[in-house]
Amino acid sequence: MSFLLSRENREKIIKILNIDLGLEIGATIQYMHHHWTAEGMESPAIIDLFGAIGKDEMKHMDKIGERINYLRGVPTTKPAPIKTGGTIKKMIQDDLDGENNAIKIYKDHIKICAEIGDPTTRLMLEEILSDEERHADTWETTLAKRK
Repeated sequence: MSFLLSRENREKIIKILNIDLGLEIGATIQYMHHHWTAEGMESPAIIDLFGAIGKDEMKHMDKIGERINYLRGVPTTKPAPIKTGGTIKKMIQDDLDGENNAIKIYKDHIKICAEIGDPTTRLMLEEILSDEERHADTWETTLAKRK
């Protein structure tokens, strides 16, 4: 456990990491459900993307859970809301919305970690943020959307 963080700051970090963990649990379930249920002529390539990104989200989930445990917190088991069903286009849009939401939240949590003085958690979240931005770019490209 990091003795350089006060108890109050450690609890703040654990709280935000549990929010992040819930996002990753929900994202993993959502992506894998899309991977299992997507159908249609364009689905083979997209099904592979759903599965690959779902596995990325699992890795994020693992990193965050390990960090919470290291800080002597209790990792949540409650997922963020999960969207299922619909056309492949709807699934992709739901996943893009989830990525954009995660990007916003991670940016806020990175700032909190920097303010508190927890560079280890900040760096971990920056690495996850980079993956989330790559995932969002994948779905924006697939949907032919650019901001």
